[in-house]
Amino acid sequence: MSIQDILRTMDYGTAPEDASIVTAWLDKHQNGLGHFIGGAFTDPGETFEVANPATGKVIAHVTQGTEADVDAAVAAARQAQAGWAALSGHERARYLYAIARHVQQHARFLSVLETIDNGKPIRESRDIDVPLVARHFYHHAGWAELADDELAGAEPYGVCGQVIPWNFPLLMLAWKIAPALAAGNTVVLKPAEYTPLTALAFAEICAEVGLPAGVVNIVTGDGATGAALVGHKGVDKVAFTGSTEVGRRIREETAGTGKGLTLELGGKSPFVVMQNADLDAAVEGVVDAIWFNQGQVCCAGARVLVAEAVEDRLVAKLRTRMETLRVGDPLDKNTDMGAIVHPIQLERIRRLMEEGAAEGVTVTQGDAPEGCFYPPTLVTGVSPASVLSTEEIFGPVVTVTPFRTPDDAVELANNTAYGLAASIWSENVNTCLDLAGQIKAGVVWINCTNVFDAGAGFGGYRESGFGREGGREGMMAYRRHPARRGEAIEPAEPHAMPGHSTGAAIDRTAKLYIGGKQARPDSGYVYQVPGGLAGLGNRKDIRNAVEAASKAAGWGAQTGHNRAQVLYYLGENLSARAAEFAERLVDFGASSTDAEAEIDCAIRRCFWYAAQADKFDGAVHATKSAHVTLAMHEPLGVMGIVCPDVAPLAGLISLVLPAIAMGNRVVVVPSQSAPLAATDFYQVLETSDVPGGVVNIVTGPRDTLAETLAEHDGIDGVWYVGGAGAMVEKASAGNLKQTWVEADRARDWTGPEGQGKGFLHRATQVKNIWVPYGA
Repeated sequence: MSIQDILRTMDYGTAPEDASIVTAWLDKHQNGLGHFIGGAFTDPGETFEVANPATGKVIAHVTQGTEADVDAAVAAARQAQAGWAALSGHERARYLYAIARHVQQHARFLSVLETIDNGKPIRESRDIDVPLVARHFYHHAGWAELADDELAGAEPYGVCGQVIPWNFPLLMLAWKIAPALAAGNTVVLKPAEYTPLTALAFAEICAEVGLPAGVVNIVTGDGATGAALVGHKGVDKVAFTGSTEVGRRIREETAGTGKGLTLELGGKSPFVVMQNADLDAAVEGVVDAIWFNQGQVCCAGARVLVAEAVEDRLVAKLRTRMETLRVGDPLDKNTDMGAIVHPIQLERIRRLMEEGAAEGVTVTQGDAPEGCFYPPTLVTGVSPASVLSTEEIFGPVVTVTPFRTPDDAVELANNTAYGLAASIWSENVNTCLDLAGQIKAGVVWINCTNVFDAGAGFGGYRESGFGREGGREGMMAYRRHPARRGEAIEPAEPHAMPGHSTGAAIDRTAKLYIGGKQARPDSGYVYQVPGGLAGLGNRKDIRNAVEAASKAAGWGAQTGHNRAQVLYYLGENLSARAAEFAERLVDFGASSTDAEAEIDCAIRRCFWYAAQADKFDGAVHATKSAHVTLAMHEPLGVMGIVCPDVAPLAGLISLVLPAIAMGNRVVVVPSQSAPLAATDFYQVLETSDVPGGVVNIVTGPRDTLAETLAEHDGIDGVWYVGGAGAMVEKASAGNLKQTWVEADRARDWTGPEGQGKGFLHRATQVKNIWVPYGA
């Protein structure tokens, strides 16, 4: 037999990882593991079993957290928070550096424990997860040093309640805890019920480095424990990674509480392969995109969208590559795919596959041993409406759908309620960047996939949640500007019955403004306001306005310079009519001095946001070598803006201008009591080259219209000023739109606090694009 024959027929041997130290650690805790509260472990209480998914063997008993346990952990975090925040950034950094070093010193132990607890291959735990854990603590140690300078004026939230999933137990812990601590917060973290062990080992490391008691608290348990933590009145900020369904409930439960909220939820990420892609590289990309961690990855490239011309070649290569994937013992260094985390998850994968197979698709599968394993699976002949294309399977299942043109690829990529990540493959980087700008996802990888680094933000659009973890964006999510307190002003209920005379022989009757045209309200009714009559808008008017705004998507594609010119022109035309607008404000009850000040403020806002339109830049993040990571500010899309009842012109200008300066289109509900300032303003819009549909104005009952905006799936974000902020936040949970709510008089809309970059940050979301760069 020749050497070539030997190499061709040679099979892998086994390369088992030594687990003796982890086994000894588990034996040490064979009587059960308690919570980590106030710097010490509690005695075990009522426990639940934790099993090794690869063997089914019970490996530990962990305490089921109660409401009393959560109370104790939150109290410990609260007691420690003031002292922790009072430390200098350098002092906090030293602790984070120490944690990073100790994670590295215990790297092999943590890797083996993670693999035994979760079922993922040891190569992934050892080479990806644990090194990234250390990287996050090192990176955020640097942020602890710099936060007061780089995020000036912002303060820690206080106590953060954090709930993490089972797919990356230790890495998700680092994503949550590192920025929270760097920003001066203390934390109570609940790990997933299936995989709590590395979190408890991490707690031992916190004790080992001498972290002050109460700064980090770990409470284990099931969903009820997580619900108790999320709903706890002593928690100031909630950070959750998990399913969209649970994230939606958390949005509803935290509505009106004033808690900060970060949600990193589900995904159904497209993996786009263009005709000129390097198909061999793309195949390896698919391996990393969907068969990494058994497909149990929120950003997994589960939908391969391939140019029709190369579909057959790509599918053939994928089938050949699947034959070489080794599924089995996660502790074997030669294993490519380990065990599914739990039999319940395995059953879910099988059920969804049965539903998909019933649709007439073609299924190709590799091999997998008996037990809690599922083979690598390739599904072809899949329609965009298939359950396999729309549902997050969270398993090693990839679908293939062909497309003909780049526009088709974008349409298919965006044919999902999610927007977490995307991967684009082409030898033409211009093509990649063109598609990256059109695909609605918070992370886009070009000729690579599933690349992560602490220096770049991670998070999604749409029903994949909001907020970012990692980088500057992630730090901003753990600091806030001091809360503003206002008052609930309830304007008189508008009604269509004839009322008192306004004093004019012929009252002015203002129409709505939709799609660049004046429009009568659908109801046909008007209500009396100072200076005349205003249209009584309703749900149908909001629907028409949202439709008009959606059609004006070209506004966001304009350059910042072009938008700036429109805003400058807007300010110029408003200035020309300053006396007229001041007179109108006096009619509404303002003094002449206040009216002139409000007009001057509005004009200045036009020029300031025009200046910002092409200067509110993104960043180039310092991440892994061979990549440049572009953090691009993108508009939210279509925004609903409900204006304050006071300062009817300045309030409207202060909210609308930053939104449209960043490329959003808006549906505006102006001051209910004095809407004619807004309806006068649309006359200026009509003469200032603002495209139809960019600004739409619907007058009428503030809170009724606000609820309609919050519930509308075509609205991507809502800004609301008034007394029904809780309602707006709760109603927004349907499509998980971003919200910003304040009470009336929480700020002086004509003063410095009515303007600033904070408005621009809230009007944008960050897309991180990973581009190959250098060697």
